[in-house]
Amino acid sequence: MMMKLGVIGIGVMGDPIARNLKKAGFDVTVYSRRPESCAPLREAGIAVGQGVADVIAASDATILMLPGHKEIDAVLQRAADGRIGVPVEGKTLVLMATVAPAYSLALERAVLAAGGRYVESPVSGSKTPAQTGQLVVLAAAADPAQLDALQPAFDAIGKRTVRCGAVPGAMRMKLANNLLLIASFEAITEAVHFAGSVGLDVQQFLEMAQAGPLANDVLRMKAPKLLADDFERQAAISQAFKDIGFVCDEAEARGLWLPAARTNRTVFGEAMRRGQGDEDVIGVIKVLRDGMPSAIDA
Repeated sequence: MMMKLGVIGIGVMGDPIARNLKKAGFDVTVYSRRPESCAPLREAGIAVGQGVADVIAASDATILMLPGHKEIDAVLQRAADGRIGVPVEGKTLVLMATVAPAYSLALERAVLAAGGRYVESPVSGSKTPAQTGQLVVLAAAADPAQLDALQPAFDAIGKRTVRCGAVPGAMRMKLANNLLLIASFEAITEAVHFAGSVGLDVQQFLEMAQAGPLANDVLRMKAPKLLADDFERQAAISQAFKDIGFVCDEAEARGLWLPAARTNRTVFGEAMRRGQGDEDVIGVIKVLRDGMPSAIDA
């Protein structure tokens, strides 16, 4: 018998994840803090819970796909001392959001203290890979058997699962991956800005780049958006800024010098300051076009 799954957090990622789980034959129950987000899933035959506790009670394992610490604490009703207010005894919570490793460790302790099981499982990929079931799942848990039980669900939403040992191994793997990914977003955007500014045909430049040794899925995905100045979100500036902040925090705690990460924190931070958080990551080209403010250059 297939396990019953819950998904809390229905947005750019949570919606397609729930759909792909349903398509794979799982009994799925969803909940969103914005009820209107669940309406299309209800029409697709997916059950909609009345609240967080309702979803957890109806499910063997519940995926949390929420923006960050604040939202996770809110839905789990975590008290100031870290204790979880919603019943999780005998249930598995699967954290698919990207959070600080220290927060994930603390959440694991809280879930275990409440009698539940905890799996850390951030995913690599944005809107399109989520829709096509081509995410890369990074997974960590105290007991590998927990990952074995969830593997059919991971297979339904992703093309590969990478097991990263104990918590917070998966979260640290995700941050290392996002360091590379965010640097790639910025480098592609910066190269396009440079090419256009020195009088090159930007389309020709991008065609050349896609025929060369650095051709990759990120370049193929972002090239048409850059040509069209299309800033509709695939991967949001707000998410990139949050994640690169976690990378910098981890690095600084260990005395590591990561100049590219620190630069990208500044660039994406300036885009956030300008109110571009909901735009796609290529929206940082606006920051480059305007020139970095002197206060930040310093």
